[in-house]
Amino acid sequence: MKALSITDIITATGGELIGQDDGRLVIAVSTDTRNLPDGCLFVALRGDNFDAHDFLQQAIAGGAGCILIDQRPSVPLSVPAVLVEDTLCGLQRLAKWYRDHLNVKVIGITGSNGKTSTKDFTASVIAEKFRVNATKGNLNNHIGLPLSVLSTEELDEVCILEMGMNHAGEIAPLCEIASPDIGMITNVGTAHIEFLGSRENIAEEKSALARSLTDKGTLVIPADCDFASYMMEHTAAKVLVAGNGRGAVRAEDLEQTESGSTFQLCVGNQAPVAVSISVSGKHMVSNALIAAAAGHALGMNAVEIAAGLNKATLTGGRLGRYQYDGITVIDDTYNANPDSVIAAIDTLADLAVSENGKRVIALGMMGELGVHADSEHERVGKVAAQKGLCVISVGEKAELIYRGASSVSDEAKHFNDHSEAADWLQQKCRSGDLVLLKGSRMAAMEKVMNQAFPQL
Repeated sequence: MKALSITDIITATGGELIGQDDGRLVIAVSTDTRNLPDGCLFVALRGDNFDAHDFLQQAIAGGAGCILIDQRPSVPLSVPAVLVEDTLCGLQRLAKWYRDHLNVKVIGITGSNGKTSTKDFTASVIAEKFRVNATKGNLNNHIGLPLSVLSTEELDEVCILEMGMNHAGEIAPLCEIASPDIGMITNVGTAHIEFLGSRENIAEEKSALARSLTDKGTLVIPADCDFASYMMEHTAAKVLVAGNGRGAVRAEDLEQTESGSTFQLCVGNQAPVAVSISVSGKHMVSNALIAAAAGHALGMNAVEIAAGLNKATLTGGRLGRYQYDGITVIDDTYNANPDSVIAAIDTLADLAVSENGKRVIALGMMGELGVHADSEHERVGKVAAQKGLCVISVGEKAELIYRGASSVSDEAKHFNDHSEAADWLQQKCRSGDLVLLKGSRMAAMEKVMNQAFPQL
C-alpha cells in the first residue's frame, strides 16, 4: 500500500489519537499478530471466540507501528493508537477512504461459483497491459476485501477484487468500499441457498454489484445466465455478454483436450485468436471468457487477451491435473455446491478415456443447502451415474449421493471413512482411468486424494 500518516488514519476512520503522533508512516495493515509487517497498522478485531485487544502488546512486540482499537487501553502503549467506535467499521472506512484516493480501475467479481478461477484468469489477462493487484487467497468478505483494497500499491493501475457472501445484504457494503468500475457476475447458482432461500433471492443479492455501477462502468455477464435480463435491467452500466458461441466476447470451435481446453477467442469484429487454457470444462471456458471481456472493457485487443489466458494458472484445488501410475487425477477439492458438482460431472463425462479406462468421481458432502440438502445430494449422485461415471461418496453426510447413484447404476460405493475410500481408490483404479475428487471444504476430500494418489 502507499504510505499513510497517522493523521490520514484518523481522518479516514474518524478516530481519536491515543498517545503521540510521532510522524511515522504506515505501509501495511494486518489483523493477524502471527504475520505483522514491520511498522504496520494492527487492527484489533473482535470475533465470536476472540478479542484481539487481548493481544495488543504481542502485536507491538511483533512489529506493529500503530494500533486501531475500540476500547481505551488499560496500560500505556509504546506506539500511537487510534480509538474508534468499532474496529471492523474503522477498517472498512479506512479501506473506502484509501480506495477513493487511488487512481485505479477496480474490477469486482461475484457469483455462486467460479469467482477465484475468474479472478485468476482476469489477473493474468489484465497483467498483459497493466500493473495489477488482485485478491489473495480467500480475502473476499467484509474483512478480507478491505484488506485487499489496502494492499493496492500506488503504482497499481487495476485492482481485481472477489466479493463473497453467505447472507442477504453482504454484497452492497463491499461494493460501497470498492466502488467498482467493472462488475463481473460469473453465474447465479444454489450456493448459500440455505440462507437465501431461492435462486431468485441469490440473483437479487448478486445484482447489488450490477446496481453499484455507474453509467461509465461495465457489467460483464455470461450468455447462459438465467438472470441476464434481470441484471441488465438493474444496472446503469454498459453490458458485455460473454459465452460459448454467443456474445460480444465468445469462444468458437471449443474442444476438450488431455491438457485442458482450446478455442478460438472472438472479441467483437476482431480476428479470432487461438487460446489454450490448462483446465477442462465448459464452465471454466465461461470463466475465461468473462475475464476476456474485462480486458476488452479496458481497451485490450484480442491478441493481448489471448496471451493472458494462455499464461493463466489457477489457484490450487480447481480442476488441476496430475498423473499417478498412469491414472489421471483431477483435483477439484477446493469447494462444492450442486452447480459446481454438476459442472465437474459434465467435465469428467466429456473427457476422453482409454479403451479399458473408467471415469471415477469421488464426492464429499456439500454445505449450506439447508432443507435442500437431502434432495440435492441425491440429485448429483443420480446425475453422475446417468453420465456413466463410477460414483464414490465419502463421509456420513454424503451417503445420499450414493443413494442417488445406486438407484441408477451398480457402479457406486459409499465410505464413511476417508482412509477406506482412499484404499479402495488405490486398489481399484488402474492406468488409463480418470479420477475426479470434489467436496465442500468441510468434506476434506484432499485427504482422500493425497492418500490414494500421493504427488511426488
